[in-house]
Amino acid sequence: MLDYHFQLTRPSLDTIAGILAALFVIYSVSWIIYTRFFHPLARYPGPFWASVSRFWMVSQIRGAHADKTQRELHAHLGSIVRIAPNEVAISDPDAIKTIYGINSGFTKTDFYTPWRPAWCRYPDAFTNLDEPLHASRRRITNSLYSMSSIARAEESIDKCTAVLLEKMASFAEAKRTFDMAGWAQMYAFDVVGQLFFSHMFGCLAAGHDHRGYIRSLDLLLPILCAASVMPTYIRSLFLIGGALVQPRVMKALTSLKDIDEAAEQCIAERHAQLEQGKSGDEKDILASLFAVMREKGEKVDFGRTEVKVEVYVALFAGSDTTAAAVSSVLYHLMKSPAVYKKLTNEIDEATRAGSLSSPIQYKEAAALPYLDACIKEGMRLHPSVGLTLPRHVPAGGCQIAGAWFPEGTRVGVNAAVVHRNRDIFGNDADNFNPDRWFGPDAARMDRYMFQFGGGSRTCIGKNISLCEMYKMIPELLRAYHIELVHPEHEWTTHNYWFNKPSNVETRVTARATGT
Repeated sequence: MLDYHFQLTRPSLDTIAGILAALFVIYSVSWIIYTRFFHPLARYPGPFWASVSRFWMVSQIRGAHADKTQRELHAHLGSIVRIAPNEVAISDPDAIKTIYGINSGFTKTDFYTPWRPAWCRYPDAFTNLDEPLHASRRRITNSLYSMSSIARAEESIDKCTAVLLEKMASFAEAKRTFDMAGWAQMYAFDVVGQLFFSHMFGCLAAGHDHRGYIRSLDLLLPILCAASVMPTYIRSLFLIGGALVQPRVMKALTSLKDIDEAAEQCIAERHAQLEQGKSGDEKDILASLFAVMREKGEKVDFGRTEVKVEVYVALFAGSDTTAAAVSSVLYHLMKSPAVYKKLTNEIDEATRAGSLSSPIQYKEAAALPYLDACIKEGMRLHPSVGLTLPRHVPAGGCQIAGAWFPEGTRVGVNAAVVHRNRDIFGNDADNFNPDRWFGPDAARMDRYMFQFGGGSRTCIGKNISLCEMYKMIPELLRAYHIELVHPEHEWTTHNYWFNKPSNVETRVTARATGT
C-alpha cells in the first residue's frame, strides 16, 4: 500500500514542479516582451539586461565602474539611456535644473532608504524622501553647516593640516613614498573628528586607520550601494541571506554596527561631561548640536537621538567625499607639470605679497584665481559621487531633455557624465585644464557643476569640504613639492556611490623656503 501511495504521489509532485516552471517561463517571457516593446520607457536605448532587470545595475555596482559605463553608453546611445526597467539616466545638462531645482516637484526614490540608520526617529537629510519634512528638519541645524560657521572653526582644520605637514616632513626626510589618496582620507576623517568633537581620531598621528573606521566604511559602501539599486523586495533577503553565506556581507553589517557604536560613544562621552559640569568650552559642532537640543529641542522635537543622527552621518559621509576631491585635485596637478608650476607660482607670489597668512585662511585661499580654477577642475573631472541621483517624476509627468516622462518614472543625472559634456566644457572636456575657467563661458560652466548635488538637496557638508580643500592644498604645495612615483600609470578608482581613488603613489620633498 505504501509503495502504491508513493507511486501516485511522485508524479503529482513532478507535475506541480513542471507547472510552476512553465508558469515562471511564461511570466519571464511576458515580462521581457512588455519591458522591451510596451513599457513607457521601451523607446529609450540601453543594455538589454538593464531593460528587463535591475540586476544589471547591481552588476555595475559590483564592477565599481558605473561612471565609466554610463559615459560610454551616453556617448553611443544619446542623452537618454535606460538603466533599469523603470529608470533612465539623462546626460542633458539642462536636466539638472528641471529635476533638482528648488520646488521642482521631483522626489527622492527608495534608492536612499538602505543608507538610513534603523534607529533614527526622523530620516536624516540624505535619506529623507519627504520634501516638506526634509525642509523642516534641515532648518533646525542648517546654520551649523553654513560657511560662516565653518570658517569660525578654521583653527580646527589648521590643527589637522599641521599634523599632515609633519608627516610629509618625515616622508621627505626618509625618502619614503606613500599613497596620497589614503592620506587624504585619513586627513579628512581627522578633520571630522576635530570639527565635531574637538579631537582627531588619530589616523594622521598613527599613520594608519588605527580605529578601523575607514575600513568599516570601505566594507559597507559596496553592500549598501548594491542593496540600494536592487528591487525593494530583494533587499532584506540579500542582506540577511547574504550575511549567512557570504563573509563579506556579514563583515559589512558588522561594520555598520561599528559606525553606529562610534557615534553613540562620541555622544555618550560629551553628554557625561555636560552632566558632570566638566564641559562647556568646546566650540565644536557637537557642542552646537547639544545647544540646539537644549534651547529648542522640545519645540522642534530634536533630542539626543537626532544629535546622534547628525554625528552618524558625519562619520559615514564626512571623509570619503572630501578625500576624493582632494585626491583628484592633487593627482591631476601632479599629472600636469605646467599647471602644477603655474599654481605654485601663484601661491608663492601671494605669500611674498603678504596675501597668504600662516596658516592660510579660507578667504585668502578662495581669492586665488588659479587655485580656485584647479579645485573646480579637479571636482569637475572626478566628482566624489559617481552615480545618478535618482528622482521620481512628479504627478502629471514632466518634459525632460525634449522627452515626456510619465509620473513615477525614475530619472537621474550623473555628475561624472554631465561634467564631461563637450557642449558645456569644450572639446577637451576629458582633460584637466584649469585655464578653461578663465574663458568667456566660465559662468555658464559653473551653472552645470553638479558635484554637490543641486537645489534644496545640495550636500549639507559642502562648506566643510570646500574649507578643507582651499586651506590644505595651498598649505601643502607651499611647503612641499609632490610628484607621482609612476606618472605614466593611472590611478585606481572604485565607484560605490562615493567614487574612491587609490594607487596615487607619491613622493615628497621639502621646499626649503616655501618657494
